[in-house]
Amino acid sequence: MSSEATAAEDVSEPDEVVRELGHDEFDPVGTASLIVVYFLILVLLWGFMYFIEFLGNGPTVIG
Repeated sequence: MSSEATAAEDVSEPDEVVRELGHDEFDPVGTASLIVVYFLILVLLWGFMYFIEFLGNGPTVIG
């Protein structure tokens, strides 16, 4: 029984909030730049796949 009580105490939520963000404090530039970086990675990988798989005369991968 004591192990169940200890497990229940470990799951409890923290008593205080460290920092609360208001609506005006949110900076969307970081989120937008992350989306742009992911999109560029997808475009780069698509181009790599296109030249390798469909044309067969693009860059070569050794290894």
